[in-house]
Amino acid sequence: MTSRARPAVPPGRIYALADAEALGSTPLPEAVSALAGAGIGWIQVRAKRLSGSALYRALEGCCRALEGTGAALWVDDRADLAALFPVAGVHVGQTDLPPAAVRCVVGPAAWIGQSTHHEVQCVEADADGAVDVVAVGPVFPTTGKEKPDPVVGLDFVRGVRILTTKLLVAIGGIGGHNLASVLAMGADVVAVLGAVSGKDGAEIEAKARHLLAVAR
Repeated sequence: MTSRARPAVPPGRIYALADAEALGSTPLPEAVSALAGAGIGWIQVRAKRLSGSALYRALEGCCRALEGTGAALWVDDRADLAALFPVAGVHVGQTDLPPAAVRCVVGPAAWIGQSTHHEVQCVEADADGAVDVVAVGPVFPTTGKEKPDPVVGLDFVRGVRILTTKLLVAIGGIGGHNLASVLAMGADVVAVLGAVSGKDGAEIEAKARHLLAVAR
């Protein structure tokens, strides 16, 4: 497969996850609008429990909310739905559709990120021509997933930085109190979920602005 250009690091080095379960009653479009309003450059929509039709409607609203903002929208897992919208990327886990198959669905322009949890997976992701972004974690204990993988720690992030030249995203338990230490280990970007979740758009935007200020 032809080598692809490395995605540009988002402004502020923050990659925010708008998770339908973590947001509770806050609609996904409202959340992504708030994140973009704060200046977050990459926003991923994650909705493990939504039906296909419900997620389709949510993505319609998210795309409308991000028009003209310059923010890049990512979709977790659902390459089939991502192919129907002007999204920047699709993120997959180790048990989701393989990156090469995702590439067949979304075409050559979209970015593809893949989660990794140990060294072998990192090496495989680095060698996979369909993968643009390597995600590692959880770096710290997290409640972002019902059954999280074992914590990898900061030293693992530093080790993976040596293994790959691809854009490296660290995820899991990251917030304003520890994001500087993660970036210091060589991560290009930190992904955050709980640190930017809130009861409404105003709270989400305020949290996002705080994180961006800390990252600077």
